[in-house]
Amino acid sequence: MFTVGDVVQPRMGGPKLKIVEVHEDQIVAVQASNEQGEKFTLKAADVTLYKEDGDFGVC
Repeated sequence: MFTVGDVVQPRMGGPKLKIVEVHEDQIVAVQASNEQGEKFTLKAADVTLYKEDGDFGVC
């Protein structure tokens, strides 16, 4: 579903995230603006590919 390097956004809103690891039903991601920062583990079903519409990310 997702691959390393994809940029995603939580379905409930939040920062743009870049995927650094993909597991069966989970992803590990970092904030796209700070790739050396904290890693977040999320369920793959809780995120969607990031798209921009004007100046804002749209789920």
